[in-house]
Amino acid sequence: MLSRKRCFVIMPFSTTSKSHTKDYWDRHFEFFLKPIIESCGEIEAYRSTPLRQDIIRQIVNDLVFADIVVADLTDSNPNVYWELGVRQSFRHGTITIAEDGSKIPFDIATKSILFYYPENQNKNDYFINRFKEAIIDCLSNPKRPDSIVLETITGRGSIYSIIHREELIRKVDALISENRINSAILESIYEAVYADRAKRFWHREKEVIVTRLSSSAINLLLAEHYLEEDSEFYEFAITLLTLIHSINHHLSIWTFESSKTIEKWFIEKERLIREVFKQYAKKLEEAKQKLVTSI
Repeated sequence: MLSRKRCFVIMPFSTTSKSHTKDYWDRHFEFFLKPIIESCGEIEAYRSTPLRQDIIRQIVNDLVFADIVVADLTDSNPNVYWELGVRQSFRHGTITIAEDGSKIPFDIATKSILFYYPENQNKNDYFINRFKEAIIDCLSNPKRPDSIVLETITGRGSIYSIIHREELIRKVDALISENRINSAILESIYEAVYADRAKRFWHREKEVIVTRLSSSAINLLLAEHYLEEDSEFYEFAITLLTLIHSINHHLSIWTFESSKTIEKWFIEKERLIREVFKQYAKKLEEAKQKLVTSI
């Protein structure tokens, strides 16, 4: 059996006007909003009560995790607006309602608000139908945007996407820098390989490479897959990482194994090693260009 969805209703606790007393709000929830909401399927409508301990913490938890939030903006209660702001900073799936004639602040006046009509049954029936449709839509399409705050922060071209893109560019720059340094170390390795062969002829002491190739940036790339690249890109990165480990291994045993054996391995692998590092550098530049031109 499927678990019931939860609909958190944010509304005043106490009297907000002569006609909207505490008793009014209690009845409004129990006999009007709750039955409408729960008629839409396996869904539980609930609201906070001022008797709970640590109520603010619980309200924030409800605002963030409830499947749906219904906010009644009647009488412009400050707590309701604060709670609506919290909800819309974290999640979509919010329905705003108000009694007909309510004054709505300009900054949310463009949001779709459903008005109910206590004194007009025909119009109120229309409200009930639209209210149900909105609830069912939230249940069926939980990721459909209805928060301008979240769209501004997380959508394409938003603050979040810009910051995220800049972070990805810095990570790619780290990959490029690591590959550039490793390529320079490779040049030193091959200078030593060929110099060692010549020095052995003259009975001189052979070269020893103490520096190792780094793999921190590429390890992070493979752990997080943070670039939106195809599987071939990541398979190539795995090939490079394996090659780096192999190179470092041969460097580590160079002073203990026969120089000829190590030199032979580096010479036999030279074309492959240089081509892999070259192609990886090209792939990183292409990935960076995609990010730079993505917005």
